[in-house]
Amino acid sequence: MKLKVFGAIAVMTLGATGAQADTRLLVNCFWPAGHHVCREILPAWLDEVERVTEGRVTGILPPRSVAPPPEQLASVESGIADVAVQFNGLIQNRVTGPIVAMQPFVGSNDAAAMSRALWATNREFFPEEFDTVHLLSQFVISPGQLFSQTDTPINSVEELASRRMWALPGPLSQILSELGSGVVSTPAVAANEIISRGVVDGFLGMDAQAVRAFQLLPYTTSNTQFEGAIYTTSFSMFMNLDTWAEISAEDQQAIMSVSGGVLAETFGTSWDAQNRAAEEGFAEAGIEVIQADPAFEAALMEASGFVTEAWLAAAAEAGIDGEGALAFYRAQLAQ
Repeated sequence: MKLKVFGAIAVMTLGATGAQADTRLLVNCFWPAGHHVCREILPAWLDEVERVTEGRVTGILPPRSVAPPPEQLASVESGIADVAVQFNGLIQNRVTGPIVAMQPFVGSNDAAAMSRALWATNREFFPEEFDTVHLLSQFVISPGQLFSQTDTPINSVEELASRRMWALPGPLSQILSELGSGVVSTPAVAANEIISRGVVDGFLGMDAQAVRAFQLLPYTTSNTQFEGAIYTTSFSMFMNLDTWAEISAEDQQAIMSVSGGVLAETFGTSWDAQNRAAEEGFAEAGIEVIQADPAFEAALMEASGFVTEAWLAAAAEAGIDGEGALAFYRAQLAQ
């Protein structure tokens, strides 16, 4: 009789534990539903999470974003979403470390390599910087480029300064302002409204796939490409702390085995492929591609030095070895 009672209790206990262990994640994607992050990367990551946790952790993506792009971190902190991706340029008042990958002319034209380098730098120099969410990964996308909407390509500081330009918030908008350009700065998902209406006559900071994804090809006449990366954009992906705490230590470890550097490289590799395909479509769209005059590139490098100086000061204030992190990131890329 005692054995039967013990067995019944064991079954009830296991059943309760199993029910408690099951977690369903709401994974938000702020890009348009057809974007490769929403369509491919995040669903594939969820498939991997379900596989490595043997079905104890699953997830869904809502058909549209539950919060605007600047509010991705806040949406996860508040529990509106369990997982989200945030452009680090919009939360520089909260995190400093991942901005190392956004320094002018520091990155490369290889998003996968930059993503691996950023995650390695995070683990070495600022692994605990996100303290209100659990950090799943950080990654870097293809370098932002320079585009003209007039018949004249942009290939000198003087030409750039004469324009009214759209730029991503952060270093790019600061550089353009320093050079004397008129600047309209919004998240990338809001760029179409500004650019398509002719509010600006050039834009800086998007890669080729973003130009295609945000339907900007009809408003673009030329693309100026640089030998180095004038600007690269880094993102962070994270999970709500309470949700993370619901997951067993074993499953947490399993989830991180398919996140971290693995997921970072997946993001970067996908971005590289999308970017190459989009650039191949420039000729058909009538977009002229020119190489930047070396003097123009050198002038931009000199003009943007203040951005890195400011970041190094911010890193020091945040208790991060900025010089060390920057050197480490560059060394990772050099490999």
